[in-house]
Amino acid sequence: MMETLFSGLEPASYVAKAVLLVIVVVVALVVQRVSVPISRRALEAAKVPQATILLNIQRGLIWGFALLFVLGPVFGIEPTGFVATLGVTSVALSLGLQDTVSNLIGGLTLMLSKIIQPGDYVTASGFTGKVTDINWRYTCVEDRGGNMQVIPNSVLWKSAFVKLVEGPALSSTLTMAVKKDANLNVVAEEAVVAATMAAAKLLDLKRKPIAEFSEPRADGITLNLTLFMADGTTSAAVNDVVARALVGKPWLA
Repeated sequence: MMETLFSGLEPASYVAKAVLLVIVVVVALVVQRVSVPISRRALEAAKVPQATILLNIQRGLIWGFALLFVLGPVFGIEPTGFVATLGVTSVALSLGLQDTVSNLIGGLTLMLSKIIQPGDYVTASGFTGKVTDINWRYTCVEDRGGNMQVIPNSVLWKSAFVKLVEGPALSSTLTMAVKKDANLNVVAEEAVVAATMAAAKLLDLKRKPIAEFSEPRADGITLNLTLFMADGTTSAAVNDVVARALVGKPWLA
């Protein structure tokens, strides 16, 4: 194999072939550097999902053509024979890389059909979150708490999943006791206003806190205050701020 590869590298022509090889590599680098940003902008203009899988395929094609161009002049290998051998080898490899091929086809199908794309919210394999990227092997889904789930493309392609119209809310519930003789309408309004003002930087202000009352108990009536948190916020931090804001309210039991 090594003898075949370097059979054409006689000392007399070594410099010329080396120069040609360098030129082809430089041209391929320039084409990649120019074409990839153009493709990225074209995908955005055409509203085609932008993900690493499409750009990586483009890079692979550029370097594939560069390799075919130098095979004959530099290494003395006929491109047609090389392609034929590569085809047979690819079939053999595909039998042992069925999962990889399935993930690649699944990723392309998901992207080109626009079933899902980066920015969508989905529930898949029991995990709910935002699709951050689709590459040649897997799809990355991140939930509101910052946890990342890596799902193989073949799993998404072959199984059912839910595409959410709106992003899922990460919520926290603060429970407290309210006096039995308190005006519950007033309590609910004051609790929501106080929580929104005190924890404005920690809450998702697109979703208003919800005040609900449940079963009575010995020391009063149970108030469940549901708070929708912003990205990167913990339940403990939100509950602490809101609890401090509500301390001293006359309707607390």
